[in-house]
Amino acid sequence: MTPGQRRWVVLAGLAGLAACYLWACAGLPGFGHYPGPYGPAILKNAIAQTNATGVVSAVNFDYRGIDTVGEEFILFTAAAGMSVVLRVLRGERERPPLDQAMERTAPHTSSAVRIPALLLVGPTVLLGWWLASHAQANPSGGFQGGVILASAFVLVYLSGEFLAFRRFSPADMLDAVEALGAAGFAAIGVTAVAMSLPYLYNYLPLGTIPGAVSSSGTIALISFFVGLEVAAAFVLIVGELLEQTLLVKAG
Repeated sequence: MTPGQRRWVVLAGLAGLAACYLWACAGLPGFGHYPGPYGPAILKNAIAQTNATGVVSAVNFDYRGIDTVGEEFILFTAAAGMSVVLRVLRGERERPPLDQAMERTAPHTSSAVRIPALLLVGPTVLLGWWLASHAQANPSGGFQGGVILASAFVLVYLSGEFLAFRRFSPADMLDAVEALGAAGFAAIGVTAVAMSLPYLYNYLPLGTIPGAVSSSGTIALISFFVGLEVAAAFVLIVGELLEQTLLVKAG
């Protein structure tokens, strides 16, 4: 097939995809006019059944928690695959943290970038931890909190401190934390099965005050484990990619 023919095949595929996308969008209900029965039913009963005022988290970690398990293990598999592929290259020769493309030396990080990055590390950690631990009280959760927690480690790197980034995020510790987060989520569901309950059944005390940090039973605990797994996975992926830029094949 010639380049011109490949181009026409790609354009035809994109045109078909765009047509299907527009067709799907045209069939969507108007904003605020949800036609299904589940949304109103969940809004009516979620707080009474779970004591979680963050109804989205109640859906993610309780009503359809088994779907969330699959989503989390997609990220877990991606991080594991990244490590398997890149760590095979650990026998390569390391060089100083220079940009090897075109044999260029990476410019030093300016103070305009370094100082704000360092100042934002603490608030970013606090915000990420708060989001991961308050899924039951507001529209947050372990996924959002974990990504923001990982961003704090990236800020350390952006401040020009790659060695500090590696000290704060050793690969062995990240592997253990990621495994703990994923295993903790799965273990909560398995524990419910061992108690002759449905998988991921909310079997812990729900507390007495809706929306309190101590409320919602397993929802808060699952969000915590998800936050650990997501944060560790993203820091691991970023760290592997950054470290790979410092490696050049010997010979």
